[in-house]
Amino acid sequence: MKALHVTIYGIVQGVWFRATTREQAQRLGVNGWVRNTPDGAVEAHMQGDDVAVDALLAWCRQGPPGARVEQVAADVVEPEECIQDFRILY
Repeated sequence: MKALHVTIYGIVQGVWFRATTREQAQRLGVNGWVRNTPDGAVEAHMQGDDVAVDALLAWCRQGPPGARVEQVAADVVEPEECIQDFRILY
């Protein structure tokens, strides 16, 4: 199992980034969460099968239509056993 903490910078708020990230995560079978940050970025925790997590990370580098991703920072973290789905946090 692989777990990442990811921060996506650019035009990523107000373009359905969180909702489409959740859709992609559910399609790939990745658990975790996604939320907006006060500085205009999007932050996510994603965990699951290595290939699926890598696929979600690759998707985040493009984002949904309307997004303009300028930078993605990803750090390997410990998986959290209590996370059993993918949620949007507010």
